[in-house]
Amino acid sequence: MNYKPLLILLGEPYSVFIELFLKTYKKYILKNKIKIPIILVGSYKLFEKQMKYFNYNFDINLINERSINKVKNNKKINIIDVNHKFKKIFEKKSSYSNDYIKNTFRVSLKLLQKNKACGLINGPISKKKFLKKRYLGITEYLTSLTNTKETSMLIFNKELSVCPITTHLPINKVANNLTKKKICASVIRLNDFYINKLKIKPKIAILGLNPHCESNSFISEEDKIIRPALKYLKLKKINISGLFSADTFFLKENYKKYNLVIGMYHDQVLTPAKTLFNFDAINITVGLPFIRISPDHGPNENMVSKNVSNPLSLIKSIDFFKRINAS
Repeated sequence: MNYKPLLILLGEPYSVFIELFLKTYKKYILKNKIKIPIILVGSYKLFEKQMKYFNYNFDINLINERSINKVKNNKKINIIDVNHKFKKIFEKKSSYSNDYIKNTFRVSLKLLQKNKACGLINGPISKKKFLKKRYLGITEYLTSLTNTKETSMLIFNKELSVCPITTHLPINKVANNLTKKKICASVIRLNDFYINKLKIKPKIAILGLNPHCESNSFISEEDKIIRPALKYLKLKKINISGLFSADTFFLKENYKKYNLVIGMYHDQVLTPAKTLFNFDAINITVGLPFIRISPDHGPNENMVSKNVSNPLSLIKSIDFFKRINAS
């Protein structure tokens, strides 16, 4: 069986991601003989220098956009070179970094639009420095670049996944950004993703916004927005239950009944998910024309060059593509 290659964008130059990929290549890709060809998109020189720094000696296959179809395996590390000017191999944010990251996305999206790759994993990116307040996060950045109307941020774990309706939004803006339409669209999108990609009809739980799903206001967001959305989704035959109060939902006897939890804001669901599963989770953007995954961690600048970072989330990201391509 011929597999379309998987693109891995190297992301922020000053991060732990190259270290993580090298560990993943040795411990997972080679050991498990992963059949999906993996192609890195990023600076060949930076990758090569960091590889030597971390005492790895893998063969590198330098390719270009035109020869991508010739890549059939991972016996060598395949990489499309994107030029990056750097003075040190672990150089803090330079004036060239943003242009470099934009170019890696440009190359990757061009290949995906031509249907030459099965999906994209992007390494962590310093959102504040790269996005400069133009977008809330990389999810929204890619939604805009691909002219996609709406996407959902799914933090996926095979035991329990979570999705916040609002993403990287300050807490004081959450309530005003909740609508019945937004909740319904996101739940339907995720339900379809589970059925079409994972071959699972998910059991979904939905949380309220306020403590104990109630408010002293004349009419709460639960009564005005979330319960009407829940009623509509049940009419659509979606297997969804709620409303649940977030303070007790993540007790084991409660969350074990579900595949997916819908929360109203970022930390409401990501904090318990990361507490439960640590690095065993991945960030999937659902709704793009392709599947995009990001390991569920940032650049970890304090850990750069120390060779102590955990590659589990990157391994799980590749494993997800292996899973859906085998089905």
